[in-house]
Amino acid sequence: MGLFDFIQKQFIDVIHWTDTAEGLLAYRFPMQDFEIQNGARLTVRDTQLALFVNEGQIADQFTSGNYTLTTQTLPLLTNLQNWDKLFDSPFKSDVYFFNTTQQLNRQWGTSNPITLRDPEFGSVRLRAFGTYTYRIQDPVIFYREVSGTRASFSVDELDGQLLSLVVATLSDHIANSGIAFLDLAANQGEFAKALQEKLQQAFQNMGLQLEQFILQNLSLPEELQKVLDQRIGINIAGNLQELTQFQVAQSIPIAAANEGGVAGVGAGLGAGLAMAQSMMSAVGGASSNTANVSPAVAQTPVEDPLQLLEKLHGLMTKGVISEAEFSAKKADILSKL
Repeated sequence: MGLFDFIQKQFIDVIHWTDTAEGLLAYRFPMQDFEIQNGARLTVRDTQLALFVNEGQIADQFTSGNYTLTTQTLPLLTNLQNWDKLFDSPFKSDVYFFNTTQQLNRQWGTSNPITLRDPEFGSVRLRAFGTYTYRIQDPVIFYREVSGTRASFSVDELDGQLLSLVVATLSDHIANSGIAFLDLAANQGEFAKALQEKLQQAFQNMGLQLEQFILQNLSLPEELQKVLDQRIGINIAGNLQELTQFQVAQSIPIAAANEGGVAGVGAGLGAGLAMAQSMMSAVGGASSNTANVSPAVAQTPVEDPLQLLEKLHGLMTKGVISEAEFSAKKADILSKL
């Protein structure tokens, strides 16, 4: 190797980073045994920031652009090095590049269920997962708090710390909110927005900007979900009892108005009452209703409204009573059901 080649390897004329390694957040330009020429060119691309560090002390910061390195463009480094305005000798400094592109769709999730106190279910265990997106906002803070003097720092190396931060914030937020699980699950978008606001300051403390936070799922473990499903089923059964009683009452006047009149009422009402009794028995309705009826009332014979309507219909057919009288009596009987 000739003397000229040796001299070329000792001095740097161009400083830049091409982002060839995928997933890198920070990169230290190799400077060992090299010095930077006064007047060297610094290229910072649109998705980068550059930081000069002199013997552990942070100096000048550069956004995207092309720069000629002189005492004018390096005022902080000039001050640290005690250079005068005519300084034109090669100098040493560490140069760090930072990737400012958005780190998209980083995964987060609870590896184990979070045990919390729920106002409706008592102690429950929740699972949650989703994604988030962030970028480097302040290279000085990121250098001091995260990447340090390492030659490179990747997204994967930061994932573990950010995941712990997200899960801890999630647990604290749910515990302090006092909101029931069912309400949280029904309003996942608002819940995620509140979490993003809480996480934002913690991200900024690391020099990061949290661009997006998504909660994709909030659920109970399988065994607890089965209990919740049973509870929902019981509530639905109670509502079905009321619904069946309403539908039976509605079917009587409709059937009575059809051809065949009361005979149709009898068939429809009989089927409806059978269904109602079956459903009420399934949820304990029949037994509770019987228990609330006094013996005297239970023993009092009450004429079947269907039989009474059949008699009246027969009287109207024979001309004993008018159609208007039949309609009035029918309305009176139906109103008492």
